[in-house]
Amino acid sequence: MGNVISGQRDSLTDVSGILVGHHHVLDRDATLGTGAATGCTVVRVPGGATAAVDVRGGGPGTRETDLLDPGNTVRRVDAILLTGGSAYGLAAADGVMRKLEEDGAGIVMDPADPGRVVPIVPGAVIFDLPVGAWDIRPTAEFGYRAAAAAATGFARGSVGAGVGARAGSIKGGVGTASIVLSDGAAAGITVAALIVANPVGSVFDPRTGLPWGCGTDGPDFFGLRAPTDEQLAAANTLPVKGTVLNTTIGVVATDAALDPAGCRRVAVTAHDGLARAIRPAHSPLDGDTLFALATGTADIRASPPLPPAFPADLLVVDQICTAAAVCVERAVVDAIRSAHAVAGIPAYRDLFPG
Repeated sequence: MGNVISGQRDSLTDVSGILVGHHHVLDRDATLGTGAATGCTVVRVPGGATAAVDVRGGGPGTRETDLLDPGNTVRRVDAILLTGGSAYGLAAADGVMRKLEEDGAGIVMDPADPGRVVPIVPGAVIFDLPVGAWDIRPTAEFGYRAAAAAATGFARGSVGAGVGARAGSIKGGVGTASIVLSDGAAAGITVAALIVANPVGSVFDPRTGLPWGCGTDGPDFFGLRAPTDEQLAAANTLPVKGTVLNTTIGVVATDAALDPAGCRRVAVTAHDGLARAIRPAHSPLDGDTLFALATGTADIRASPPLPPAFPADLLVVDQICTAAAVCVERAVVDAIRSAHAVAGIPAYRDLFPG
């Protein structure tokens, strides 16, 4: 992919026009299974963005994903909801819609009254119900508050939809990464990802203790060093994930101007990043779902001469797809490195300090 340069924040919000907000609850009693440990994360796109989705896991929990088929009518979304609470957590989308309606964001239904809008808010869930209290899940109020909190700066790790996430034997969470492309027709385009890592699969190599996601760029990119034999032995004695419902969800985005079919291709290829960073990924027990957004704020038309069989736009989409997979891979690593222990689930940072 040539030189790989991270964006200014190494974050999804490096894509111009994208905001991220969290809302969660986390009680001390979560350790005992009687307190709250759940939340949601909202990706807002003021003015809307072209969108698509690709669902790979065998047990997804989603909302409005049929709407994003490239053959269907609605071509833009106003926000994406990523939430805990399994199917119950989809209720948080109602709160996101309420906040967007207050802000006048959505499809205008009456030209004479621009306040009559229908916000488009697809969403996906993770299964975190066994962490904390089973009967406390994200509600519409969670979604409203997360949408209201959306900004360019946001926390990572055990926050938002990642509060109750568990990645294999260790704590999962929210992670993010970005790349600014530097080659050819795609030079200057930003590609980014935000991931809620909650897989049944392992996120680190039991032989080395390093995240699987170090594979593309090597451990030096993340500044990691090999653990001691004692640390590695302790990590390998951790019990495997006991719950049978899991799921990794997320959003990949670019500031390139893509049509729904181009977005769909980005969403499809972005799953390669999950397969590199999680082993196994896309299992029958996961509901792995990735959304793709294109804001169209970057100009991709200027390009060097190319053979007629390879139009510039096609080559640009190819570069964006490659970068999307790398961003997803890095975002998974960021999620587990940023997470802290919750409800007795150990964090990567505690197992392998430094």
